Amino acid sequence: MSAVPIPVAATVTDTLAAWFGTLTDWLGAHPWLFWSLVGLSVATFVASLVILPILVVRMRADHFMPDRGPGDSWVGRHPVQAQLAVVLKNVLGVILVIAGIAMLVLPGQGVLTILIGISLMNFPGKRRLELAIVRIPAVHRGIDWMRARYGQPPLELPDDGDER
Repeated sequence: MSAVPIPVAATVTDTLAAWFGTLTDWLGAHPWLFWSLVGLSVATFVASLVILPILVVRMRADHFMPDRGPGDSWVGRHPVQAQLAVVLKNVLGVILVIAGIAMLVLPGQGVLTILIGISLMNFPGKRRLELAIVRIPAVHRGIDWMRARYGQPPLELPDDGDER
């Protein structure tokens, strides 16, 4: 398979247009990939409309508080089962982040898919990132509105300096 040469362009606009043309030509040559990504895009959008409210409502009000106790979702589970679930959750998160990045230039909910993927993965600094997102006033209002609609108390957030 030979590489498609990208012409030298004089401006950024010409460069982007050439890159986009090359990308559309490549996707035209691989329609199965294009339609797979479109299908994944539609599936993640519909799944986010269904799953996001469920997760937000089921989340404990003190989920972001540093002194909260551990969750009980894995209590009594076999350690191998718990580790396998963590590995699968992280693999799914990585797949969604990669798909979300592809959806930034293809049809789909790229940013939303990336955020869902990041929320599934375990990595250093994840809690700070989640808190930064939840502290955005519009996001916090939306979460609390959704929780109130289903009779749940609003989320409790730690003070800015207390993020452990």
